Amino acid sequence: MIDYRQKHTADWLHHFARRGHRAARPLAAGVEGAVYRLDDGMVAKVWSGRAPADLDLTRQVYADIARHRLPFSTPEILEIEEREGVLVTYERELAGSPLRPDSAVREAGRDLPAKETDALLTVLRGLAAVPGTEAMRRLTVQGDDRPLWRGHTRFPDALAAVVERAARRHGDLLAAHVPDLAALVVRTAGALRALPGTPVTVIHGDLVPPNVHVDDAGRPVAILDFGFFTTAGDPAFEAAITAAVWDMYGPHAEEHVAALTRLFAAELGHAPRTLALYQQAYALTTYDLFSSDGSDGHFRWCAALLNRSPREGRP
Repeated sequence: MIDYRQKHTADWLHHFARRGHRAARPLAAGVEGAVYRLDDGMVAKVWSGRAPADLDLTRQVYADIARHRLPFSTPEILEIEEREGVLVTYERELAGSPLRPDSAVREAGRDLPAKETDALLTVLRGLAAVPGTEAMRRLTVQGDDRPLWRGHTRFPDALAAVVERAARRHGDLLAAHVPDLAALVVRTAGALRALPGTPVTVIHGDLVPPNVHVDDAGRPVAILDFGFFTTAGDPAFEAAITAAVWDMYGPHAEEHVAALTRLFAAELGHAPRTLALYQQAYALTTYDLFSSDGSDGHFRWCAALLNRSPREGRP
């Protein structure tokens, strides 16, 4: 599997030292950038990959979330810097440690421990209690060219439009792996637009295991890395995507998607067919975000999900 994570460099360590952070050291790296632990409870994120189009807007979204008394912490941007065309955010360091490594790094076991599922339900319920705000509606999800909500008053309609735009980006590539893709896109967009009105809450959109930090007892204490598909929308979308991405690459991934989808439907009151529809929409909108030639694991994961999805495309 190709690794698209950004790299740490000595140059950035020297930069932070010149700013007075002589104890700076690498902490983590992802697709968007590399994170360094500084001091005084701070971290710096170097956005050397896909930086948000408007970090001031992201800062406002973080503030909107922080106004609510959640059972876990969320990010807070303290300062924004630009150095030689690269954006850097200085943020408060969040507590805890990742619930477990990403499935691309270490395979998940066959069983889903109760501590994991309980933590996920706590996170989903917490985020679903945060109302969507105007700032959240102004965000652009990764890969798209405009704010998701622009020109729309309902989340399902906005998502349907993103599905259609994403299919025009590299649809020929995806069609080589997904039979009848054009018809699938039409059915998915139509099914989304047929959904009834939904609640509008904050959507994290990337609750993979490393983004859920827990304490020693397994309780969630922090949620990291908003931005990949962060927006305002239906909390059922958050539940659907979390079920789908929690274990993407392990040998039991398909079983885990099915089990978590059933659990979230039962515990959170979401219609199972709506969850499946949202998972299909997610695959259709993110399939090309890591490469434009299908060389990455995420592309193959999206194609596999679409190929095992019901073809009726109705919620």
